[in-house]
This record gives sequence, structure tokens and C-alpha cells, in this order.
Amino acid sequence: MTKLHTLSQLAEYLGAQLQGDGDKLIRNIATLAQAKDDQIAFLANSKYRGQLESTTAGAVILSEKDADYFAGNKLIIADPYVAYAKLAQKLDSTPSAASGVHRTAVISDTATLGANVSVGANAVIEDGAVIGDDVEIGPGCFIGKHAKIGAKTKLWANVTVYHEVQIGEQCLFQSGAVIGSDGFGYANEKGEWVKIPQVGTVIIGDRVEVGASTSIDRGALEDTIIHSNVILDNQIQIAHNVEVGYGTAIAGCTVLAGSVKIGKYCQIGGMTAINGHNEICDGVVITGMSMVTKGITEPGIYSSGLPHQTNKEWRKSIAHLRNLSDFKSRLKALELLTAQLKDTDVE
Repeated sequence: MTKLHTLSQLAEYLGAQLQGDGDKLIRNIATLAQAKDDQIAFLANSKYRGQLESTTAGAVILSEKDADYFAGNKLIIADPYVAYAKLAQKLDSTPSAASGVHRTAVISDTATLGANVSVGANAVIEDGAVIGDDVEIGPGCFIGKHAKIGAKTKLWANVTVYHEVQIGEQCLFQSGAVIGSDGFGYANEKGEWVKIPQVGTVIIGDRVEVGASTSIDRGALEDTIIHSNVILDNQIQIAHNVEVGYGTAIAGCTVLAGSVKIGKYCQIGGMTAINGHNEICDGVVITGMSMVTKGITEPGIYSSGLPHQTNKEWRKSIAHLRNLSDFKSRLKALELLTAQLKDTDVE
């Protein structure tokens, strides 16, 4: 059953200024357009200010600059979107990944489980694994030998954590994530591929979130490192020996090739590809579908993806692109001729 909260309780929790009925009961959160009388909505973008007139929300979270546009119950705070995120956590009704230790779970006698650990059906925890307090391991998960998982970390169904991987506290792994698989390391001997065993591991800090079907490869000799407070979207490929700095966010389908180093507080758009052995400094924003072929040493916004256009326009653009070398040669010839004509005029 959903627990109800008064607006006064929510205001105190958020540190917000309350205007209106503090005893108003709130069940959960909804959008301005869909909210009912027992729900709270939020306004984080002023372009939706017009919806304040028609919303039936029991209360609205908004900033001081928007407060006068709503006559109902309101919580006033500097950043309504952050307030929404924090309130969503408090009112979250998402179920646990597991409850108790299921009878079909296979847990080694040499594994160490902390207090209140939950393990779902058909999960496997191998020799020497160390699982912290309040960890939730969903159905079908695999925890390899001597892996370590910190307190309050949550693994949804079918997450694979290979041997010796180290995961910090309060992390979240969505279904299908694979942590510690082999990096793509091979030598070529006269056309035959010779595999290089990947003997490093993956080290993940605290409060890291990893999306569904994202893969993080173990290091070849040293480790792949994901620092604390990193968020990774679905279907990302992180290759061996990559390092991702504190507070960085990476959107879906991005590929980081081997030995890439990403700085702190970077934001990388979806479907970006970063070539191996490149370093990206702190505070870089890379827009979606970019191809990064060399390192970035200055903070800022970088792009390389082309906006869409009609097929006819695209074919014309490609035709011009193929002729750039010819155009460049012709331009140089014209510049030379112009210079010669100027010299003749001077004489």
C-alpha cells in the first residue's frame, strides 16, 4: 500500500518553502498535465508555465521566478528538477530485485554474505566472493570467484560479474549488464590470431549506475576503472583499461575503445565512438553521434555528427565532399594566379 505524506513533510524533506495547505496529503508524483488532486507535479522548464493554469495537481514544485504563476499549494525551491529527483527517490515504489535467499540460489560455502543480503532464484555466487550488507542480487545473476560487491548495491536479473571484479557501495546494475568480460586483446602471427589473456580486473566506485546490456571489459594487465558517481546508459561498450572519471555521464550505444581515459564531470552523448588511447580532460561535453579520433585537452562542447537531410541533399553533399581535393587544387591555382596578377599591376 502506498504511504501518504503531507506537504509539510515533503517541504521539510526537500528544504523547500511551503505555501499553502501543509496538511495536504500526497500519494506520488505526476506531470503537470496528468496530475490528480493527491499527486504533486513539478515545473522545471518555464516553457511549460502555461500548464500551471490547467493542472489539477494537489501541489506543484517550482522555482521562485515561477511561483506567482500558480495559485495553489506549492513548494518553492531553487532547482525544481533536482527536487523532483530527490522526491522521486523518497516516493519510489520500485520492488526489490530479490527478497531473502531463494532456495534455488547456488552459493559457495566459501562466499561471505553480509547482513540482509537477498539472492534471487537460480543466482550463482562462487568461491571467495564477498557480498556487503543489504545487497540485492536478482534472479539469474552470476557472481564470479573472489568478486566483491559493496553494501546496498542492487543487481537486477541476469547481471554477470566476473571473477575478482570489485564493486563499491550503493551501485545499481540493470539487467543484462556484464562486468569483467575479456577485453579485445589479440596478437597476429602470420594471419592467425593469438589471444592475450586479460589478467586485470574491473574496479567500480560508489554510487555508480550501469544500464541494461552494458559491457565493461576487464583490463589486459592493469585494471579498467570506473570512478564513483558515474552513470552509464544502456548498451554501452567500455573496453579494457579504460578509466572513467568521477561524475561523468555516458549515454546509450557509446563505445570507448581500449585505454581511453575520460576526465571528471564529462557528458558524452549517445552513439559516440572514442578511439583507443585518447584522453579527454575534465568538463568536456561531446554531443551525440560524434567520432573522437584524438584527445581533447580543453573543456567545452564538441561535436562531429552531421544533422539529417533529405537523401537528395545528402548525395549532393557527398559528391561535393569527394571533390574537395580537386576544389582545393583549383583554389590554390587561382590564388597563385591572383598573386601574379597583383605583382604585374604593381610593376
